[in-house]
Amino acid sequence: MAEPLTVGDRVSWGTPQGRTQGKVVERKTADFQLAGQKFTASQDDPAFVVESEKTGAHAAHKGGALRRLAD
Repeated sequence: MAEPLTVGDRVSWGTPQGRTQGKVVERKTADFQLAGQKFTASQDDPAFVVESEKTGAHAAHKGGALRRLAD
């Protein structure tokens, strides 16, 4: 099993425009809202707030949607 994602990890994820990359800025373990959208999260199934390297925009994803990148 892969190591769990942590704050500061460099990751990539899919967008409608293709894959983008950035870093994990927060690990959420309770339901939350980001940019007017509701997200579910729990201790067993956390969500991660990521920041795009290109735009600085924040987005939320489940760990399965993120790929860890080498630093």
